[in-house]
Amino acid sequence: MNAAVSPVSQQKQYQQQFQQALNTPELFWAEQAKQLPWYKAPNSILQQLTSGHYQWFGDAVLNIAYMALDYHIEQGRGEQTALIFDSPVTNTKQQFSYNQLQHQVACFAGVLQQQGVSKGDRVVIYMPMIPEAAIAMLAVARLGAIHSVVFGGFSAQELAVRIDDAKPKLVVSASCGIEVSRIIAYKPLLDKALQLSKHQPTNCIIYQREQLIAPMQPPRDIDWQHAMQHALPAPCTPVKATDPLYILYTSGTTGKPKGVVRDNGGYAVALNYSMRHVYNCQIGDVFWAASDVGWVVGHSYIVYGPLIAGCTTVMYEGKPVMTPDAGAFWRVCAEYKVNTLFAAPTAFRAIRKEDPEASLQQYDLSALRYIFMAGERLDPATLHWACEKLHKPVIDHWWQTETGWPIAANPIGIAHFAVKPGSSSLPIPGYNVQILSDQGRRLRPNEQGFIALKLPLPPGCLTTIWQDEQRFHDSYLSTFAGYYDSGDGGYIDEDGYLFVMGRTDDVINVAGHRLSTGEMEQIVANHPAIAECCVIGIHDAIKGQQPLAMVLLKNGQQIDDTILQAELVAMVREEIGAVASFKQVIVVPRLPKTRSGKILRKLLRGITNGEPLSIPSTIDDPDSVPEIAAILNQKGLVMSSPQ
Repeated sequence: MNAAVSPVSQQKQYQQQFQQALNTPELFWAEQAKQLPWYKAPNSILQQLTSGHYQWFGDAVLNIAYMALDYHIEQGRGEQTALIFDSPVTNTKQQFSYNQLQHQVACFAGVLQQQGVSKGDRVVIYMPMIPEAAIAMLAVARLGAIHSVVFGGFSAQELAVRIDDAKPKLVVSASCGIEVSRIIAYKPLLDKALQLSKHQPTNCIIYQREQLIAPMQPPRDIDWQHAMQHALPAPCTPVKATDPLYILYTSGTTGKPKGVVRDNGGYAVALNYSMRHVYNCQIGDVFWAASDVGWVVGHSYIVYGPLIAGCTTVMYEGKPVMTPDAGAFWRVCAEYKVNTLFAAPTAFRAIRKEDPEASLQQYDLSALRYIFMAGERLDPATLHWACEKLHKPVIDHWWQTETGWPIAANPIGIAHFAVKPGSSSLPIPGYNVQILSDQGRRLRPNEQGFIALKLPLPPGCLTTIWQDEQRFHDSYLSTFAGYYDSGDGGYIDEDGYLFVMGRTDDVINVAGHRLSTGEMEQIVANHPAIAECCVIGIHDAIKGQQPLAMVLLKNGQQIDDTILQAELVAMVREEIGAVASFKQVIVVPRLPKTRSGKILRKLLRGITNGEPLSIPSTIDDPDSVPEIAAILNQKGLVMSSPQ
């Protein structure tokens, strides 16, 4: 975005792009596709399929690993840094130029090829946050095969389920991962998963880390380092734009994970567009998504997006706190001159809890231009804290595993709009966002309802559920005819700003009134003593449900529980009214979260409903579950039997 362009001109440019993408999507996305180096450029831009869904760039041919690496070398950028690896948990730092990364990827593609991997085959990748994880992903893509990355450290059962569904030709893993100071042995988990799974991959390739050398089972197990010594580089395999690039599993309501399928061509176009227009990144910029390759953020904005855009991407094996302290993020930003930082709000809440004043004096953050947050609701309290302490634009944006790239954001590569705390700003060009009633009626501004995206979805979004087209339709397309059901609730205000209030099952019914727990959380989080909070609905014999708030205090804060509860009740009553029936607050030492930082609200609801205590494999801190259950039970907030 040109800073010299007036705000009025910027906003006009946004409106032009938005309307063009809305009214003539073929023309708009054909223009965006021209920015990429295809083997065969698309002539067919958008087609409606017999299933009622759509596909993009049906006749185009490409290789996304070529776009991400080889193309930049051909343009003379081979010596530019492509990947920075920083691991405070192992005291390791590495940098790869585009030339070096391309060589590693081509050689590992040769290793995979030698093991029989070819176009269309699946490869499961079960690795920690090390460069070899990105190398494996890009190598699979180089061969036209399909990768399925499973978050490192997932249980053997979860891994087995994914192996049985994806049916990979082989599995790529590492000997261990590291959580702060704890070594997690991956190989025993992988071995057990293969005992549990019906499908048996031909081979497993294991990257041996010096922190823990894994015992091997020849001939099935192959040593990564040894295989690379004898590898011959493999060329890029051309694929159709509509061919699958990867399968990424997301939790399903039936207990069986849903394998979200992403295509090659639409994804490349969407990522390139978003890097320029959402994140305002140019060739050579340093982009750091502080996430994990096991999540969609890692796929889109650690590996593929920054590299397609010609940026330098940062891979970080560590935490926002404890590795070694709450200054970890600022150290990385200063050391590598990060221009754009992207992390989940929970990371900033953790920093805020440990270091409320944000001790930044020793860090030079002059290169840092923007901070993006996504993955969960960004509560206004965390937004205000980050803006106040960092003196940088903080941008809330919203998207999903299924969409692969942002649905709504402040599109700073086009225009920088005013920030409205609690809102992820405006829909990105390409997305037609509507708020619908449960009968499918379009609601007026400020009316809360279901957030739905009018079809066709833009390029880059999921194309199906792996091997289950019916589940794809039932999960996303059947609720509202002609719409994708996001599963989230919220509203659009009179200025077109989108407010995402949480999953639709986070709406509670209090005496016939539908109320958003997310809205209550925003209010509670504004209390100066509170670092983090969670509001859930619990059973009430008279009103059906009533809200319960669980709160964490900032370090060093001391306040009487009774006084705190009275103050929070007054705040919620002031903002929402007595109708919220907000009366109960408990202070807890921690909240159960997934490894990506999302609070396990469904688990907490299950505990209060008296459901059997079950610790999911996705949890970051298993000990938090019995601890929180004991607190709720002591307070008399657990029902004697499930309702």
